[in-house]
Amino acid sequence: MSNRITTCLATLALSAAAMTYSAALAAEEVNIYSYRQAALLKPLLDAFSAETGIKTNVLFANKGLGQRIRAEGRNSPADIMLTVDIGRLDAAKTMGITQPVSSTTIAANIPEQYRDVDNHWFGVTTRARIIYASRDRVSQDTITYEELAEPKWKGKICTRSGQHSYSIGLIASFVAHAGEAEAEKWLAAVKNNLARKPTGNDRAQVKAIFAGECDISLGNTYYMGKMQTNTKEPEQKQWAEAVKLLFPNGVGRGTHVNLSGMVMAKHAPNAKNALKLMEFLSSDRAQQLYGSANYEYPVKPGVAADARTSSWGGLNADKLPLGEIARHRKTASELVDRVGFDDGPDS
Repeated sequence: MSNRITTCLATLALSAAAMTYSAALAAEEVNIYSYRQAALLKPLLDAFSAETGIKTNVLFANKGLGQRIRAEGRNSPADIMLTVDIGRLDAAKTMGITQPVSSTTIAANIPEQYRDVDNHWFGVTTRARIIYASRDRVSQDTITYEELAEPKWKGKICTRSGQHSYSIGLIASFVAHAGEAEAEKWLAAVKNNLARKPTGNDRAQVKAIFAGECDISLGNTYYMGKMQTNTKEPEQKQWAEAVKLLFPNGVGRGTHVNLSGMVMAKHAPNAKNALKLMEFLSSDRAQQLYGSANYEYPVKPGVAADARTSSWGGLNADKLPLGEIARHRKTASELVDRVGFDDGPDS
């Protein structure tokens, strides 16, 4: 009788252990604070969960996530922050809300130029800062950033604010390559070639080309895909048809690119799962899914961009490390104010 009781107790103990283990597996999760909308991430995160069994929880906001993580401190549920722009990635490190991540997988998949030197942030995809040019009024098919300062473009350039993060990234890259003095002269000349005061977003500049207000504009590559596929505002398809994409400095130092990227939160409660997600985001499959979702370029060598993105032309990206460019962002912002860029062209 005692043997039977012992056996029953052992069976119950094993069952309880199995239930505890199953519950632990069910509780496997990773919490993501994201500047990128949840709908954009869904195919990617669904693939991750299917592969690993780890549940993903996404908190989306278009601003203030870094400040929120800092305010939450040790009680923050954030494991990973996904964001865009080298400025935000570098700021997260500076704010002290990240931790270094050591992973041979990530190091093998993501080129050094798209990684923080201390492994606090990593690029996931890139977007190029290119020239949208009128198909009717611009015959040339190559261009350089330096050329934007030439007199032939007087009154023909449209762009958004010089203080926008996309503009600051490009100007910072110019400072990194040519020095502050040359960058200031260049920016002042570009300012005087503007057709109007900087205003609107990147798509608004393409609309201005379509309307004949200017011949060329600065913009990110992925906006072309968003315009070409816009069913809610079909007029944007007409804007896209009116322009072609020129990749500045494609022969030479390369076209300036910026990043979408990832960091691990300093007090990540699910750090092991966070690392698994970060490694997944650097994989071939995730690079393809993430890149095609927003018409961006995978950072992993050998992973091709989707068909639409590839159709715009080959990208020879600037090899300068994005961390080096980030060091010049403050100078770039000061130059914008110094030359009065956002005041528009001199009368």
